[in-house]
Amino acid sequence: MRWARPFQSVLSAGDGLVDRLLCVVGAVLFSQLPEFIQQYLQRLGGHLDEARRQLDQFREVAAKSGLTLDQLAARSQANTEATVARLGQLMHDTVDRVDALATADTAIRNASIFTRPFVFLRHVDLSIARSTWAIFRPAVPTTAEGMLYAAFGVLLILAFYHGAVRYPVRRAWRRRAARRAMAGRTSPAPAPSTAGEDDPAV
Repeated sequence: MRWARPFQSVLSAGDGLVDRLLCVVGAVLFSQLPEFIQQYLQRLGGHLDEARRQLDQFREVAAKSGLTLDQLAARSQANTEATVARLGQLMHDTVDRVDALATADTAIRNASIFTRPFVFLRHVDLSIARSTWAIFRPAVPTTAEGMLYAAFGVLLILAFYHGAVRYPVRRAWRRRAARRAMAGRTSPAPAPSTAGEDDPAV
């Protein structure tokens, strides 16, 4: 197969070298996942603190008016003035925002080492994740969690390489070599020359 030819020089140069390079890549990439989640949690906590501060201000206004926050929000939304009505909606949105951020923060922090990436994906806030990625700085893993993810990255990338790249390419080469050998064994021998027998001048 022609598509397999570009890989031949790399694989023949030394499988050991390729494996070592892949080990480094897998360890570096996967060890950054706990660091990214940690930095995400820091930003998530900041958003949660700000949302709670805003919610406390709404509750203080409601208490001074002799109302609960839900009552103040309902009255504001029922107001014919569009600006006041939007303020009531903002109160409801702030309550929902605090609940969502608090739930996500608790779930991610309390998740185990093995389930944390999946819990993170289930509760991730994309706007906060983008902000975290914009200022993310890789770090050398010094925790047991970072080391564990690095080891998992090594195993995963080696399994992918050997299962999805190296083994299929090697198998294709062996099949191609087998077909060539079979073609060489079954090709007919060249017929002997009879030019002298048919020459009328002899």
